[in-house]
Amino acid sequence: MQKDCVFCKIVSGEIPSEKVLETEHCIVIKDINPQAPVHLLVITKEHFDDITQVRDREIAADIIDAINEVAEKLNLRDFRVVNNRGRGAGQSVFHVHFHILAGRPFSWPPG
Repeated sequence: MQKDCVFCKIVSGEIPSEKVLETEHCIVIKDINPQAPVHLLVITKEHFDDITQVRDREIAADIIDAINEVAEKLNLRDFRVVNNRGRGAGQSVFHVHFHILAGRPFSWPPG
């Protein structure tokens, strides 16, 4: 756990969150600043600054499984999964997390 990391504090329960799902390696919570009617965050329990540090296939598979389980649980047919790596790509919290967005049309290219 990184002492100053907001997501580490959420994972540990130090900061409250609205949890949708918990797996062995990640939690899924509702985003407090939603950008779509459905906006969830898949956050790894172990701290990694960004996606390039995730080398464990079990953790990577758990993230994908969590996304699929939440999509099925919420009956999401059309959704977008986003991971930003680096400030230039929009990463503002340096702890691996994925956004699940749904409930409105999305355009391409994003941003």
